[in-house]
Amino acid sequence: MTGQGPWVAGVDGCPAGWVAVCWNGTEARLALCAAFADVLELPEAPVAIAVDIPIGLPERAQKGGRPCDVEARAGLGGRQSAVFAVPARAAVAEQEYRRACAVALAHSDPPRKISKQCFNLFPKIREVDALMTPALQDRVFECHPEAAFRAMNGRRPLQEPKKVKSRPYEPGLELRRALLLRRGFAADFLGATPFPKSKVGPDDILDACACAWSAARIARGDATRFPADPPVDATGLRMEIWA
Repeated sequence: MTGQGPWVAGVDGCPAGWVAVCWNGTEARLALCAAFADVLELPEAPVAIAVDIPIGLPERAQKGGRPCDVEARAGLGGRQSAVFAVPARAAVAEQEYRRACAVALAHSDPPRKISKQCFNLFPKIREVDALMTPALQDRVFECHPEAAFRAMNGRRPLQEPKKVKSRPYEPGLELRRALLLRRGFAADFLGATPFPKSKVGPDDILDACACAWSAARIARGDATRFPADPPVDATGLRMEIWA
């Protein structure tokens, strides 16, 4: 069981905006925020916020994405597809899919378009990018839930997915609940579904919990960073993933 510490937060994007889990090692609180700016003003004042969204965008996209994407993906086994290759900043700025693909082709080596699934994340990437500064990276960190679950699982990749054919997959969800339960989250909290599934999916809440666990590790100074010495983008943001 994790002892009580400072409040931290794990955040995952969801259809209604952003679902946040504030956690102090013993108590967890759930919040639904319409905008990421609201996350920064949570009443618990979390000392570390770990969010599952890219922070730091390359000028030119490389095969496999940023170095942090490549390194975080390498340990995930069958879950590697969960870490997508982040495209160039110029492509993320585009709001029409065909135009975004054309810009991605012109800003990648080798030239590569983007998937519709990746494009659908662009509004949330832009939202966070508009708020981020190098100084804010002392409090807000990019995290990936599957990398966190791997760390919880003795650095072994999970064998079950969270979703199958875009639908929640209960064996995979239950595996993740069990890992979170052993790390100090309460069973009733992990089983709660207080929001309509059209607004927040059960996997969104579990991912936010995994990010909160990583945020606590960041606050204690024992989290893993991919890569160990991250590059910065043109705006000075570190391109890194924590777990």
